[in-house]
Amino acid sequence: MMINLLRPRPLWALFALISTVIVLLSLALTHWAGLDPCHLCIFQRLLFMLLAALAFMALLLGAMGGRVIAWLTGGLAVLGAGVAAYQVWLQQQPAGTVSCAGAELTLLERFVEWLSLYAPSLFMATGLCEDDGAVILGLSLAAWALLAFLGALLLSVWLARYAYRAR
Repeated sequence: MMINLLRPRPLWALFALISTVIVLLSLALTHWAGLDPCHLCIFQRLLFMLLAALAFMALLLGAMGGRVIAWLTGGLAVLGAGVAAYQVWLQQQPAGTVSCAGAELTLLERFVEWLSLYAPSLFMATGLCEDDGAVILGLSLAAWALLAFLGALLLSVWLARYAYRAR
């Protein structure tokens, strides 16, 4: 039974489910807990949306697109881990010493602002990146996102490796 769970189809389903749950939780926390997401939070939310979409696509395509999608999800996971790690670093600095808010918007911030024009309920950034927001079991949401992105990276590597062995 355990061996069947390590096959691509159940793993892609798990990947899609976890990514979707993370997106839904981020939306719920924003709405119900009154959290103000920052540009980095919103960008991470977008990456989880893309990860979920790619995992669902892998389920539909099966072995035909699994290898390519595994590499794409791995790349998105690396990008997400980098953004989350940067946000965790910002949150660990003494209050008032660093800020993500600068005089000019970065490319990432401009992209998030552009997205918020089309779907403000999903992509409107209203908070500061250095704020911890909610802390769950001693970790900020950014730290949890970092762990989730690292897990997505490991899963992507496993799925890519499996796809190459199946060739």
